[in-house]
Amino acid sequence: MTLLNFHEVWKPVFVMIVVNLALAFVNIFLKKVLNEGMDYLTIITYRQAASAIFLAPIACFYERERKLEGRIICLLFLSALVGVTLTQYLFLIGLEYTSATFSCAFLNMVPVFTFIMALALGMEKVNMRSKSSKAKVLGTCVCIGGALLLILYKGMPLINQQPQHIADKDTTKPSASNLKKWIIGSVLLIAGCILWSSWFLIQARISKKYPCQYSSTAILSFFAAIQSAILTLVIDRNNAKWILKGKLEILSVIYAGLVGSGLCYVAMSWCVKQKGPVFTSAFTPLVQMFVAVLDFSILHEEIYLGSVAGSVVIISGTYILLWGKSKEGEQYAVKDTQENQDEACMNNLGSTPNVPSKLIRSNGEQGFSETQVKQLAITVTKS
Repeated sequence: MTLLNFHEVWKPVFVMIVVNLALAFVNIFLKKVLNEGMDYLTIITYRQAASAIFLAPIACFYERERKLEGRIICLLFLSALVGVTLTQYLFLIGLEYTSATFSCAFLNMVPVFTFIMALALGMEKVNMRSKSSKAKVLGTCVCIGGALLLILYKGMPLINQQPQHIADKDTTKPSASNLKKWIIGSVLLIAGCILWSSWFLIQARISKKYPCQYSSTAILSFFAAIQSAILTLVIDRNNAKWILKGKLEILSVIYAGLVGSGLCYVAMSWCVKQKGPVFTSAFTPLVQMFVAVLDFSILHEEIYLGSVAGSVVIISGTYILLWGKSKEGEQYAVKDTQENQDEACMNNLGSTPNVPSKLIRSNGEQGFSETQVKQLAITVTKS
């Protein structure tokens, strides 16, 4: 593998790792301000507004010559509604009804939903006779298993073990009302994952017709800010919650807007354009791993055996899925190269004198037969 090919293969991988690390920091900062009582929907509105303000000048400078069609604007509005406003709102309600660990674990289902939806829409193909397709299916199943392990098995704390009486409180059986909220929260989290997966597919369509990451993300953030503001005013008209209190809230909103909703969405849109929606969404489980490490190092929360085991399984599934995607890409590259060579060969044969035209036409689908090859060799030799 040459240096250029190595750069083309591993650059999207490196970009998605950095993106998920940045999103993990966003979650840590937002978790801090949420614990201090800041409103969820206010964060979404300010976050998207900061992203739009930050990216608009960059988009005007680099992509001002590209014309924006009405169909693209409609798709961007739909993308903002599906991938930002409704997704984050459903996740916030699901977080309120369940727990942070449970909600974060559901993000691991995004690659699975994206692959299934892409398969149903014909954007992904599965041929179980090829190793790449088997790897994609196996990786999807392993990711599902890792997510279930994270959800269903907590295990013993590996570091900073709590006193026994606190652990006993954590294992108390939930009441009927809590169980009902848990079920409702699970349904909302599943709906949020489906919408988030749909965003990758919508973004794949947008990137083909409008390959301008800065402009599309700026417009996306602008629409999301308006949608979130309207949703906030409909749910609660308390004006006091719009006031940011303290440096931490201001810095958290600015970082979440510039990095989380700005640069990260630009990078994800670029990766969707380069490698497709399934490849990009396959890195989503890394967010939970980074959050777990940052929770321990910054917020000093415990790390449990189930989280470590589930994360290892998810990484394995993600690696298998990415291996299948890379092998599939190599197969398509080899096929395209072979087709180009065949086309060039046919053009050369067409320009060669004394070559029967019916012999050239017979190559169309199935290639030359042995008899035709001998006839062609004799003809070319004589000419």
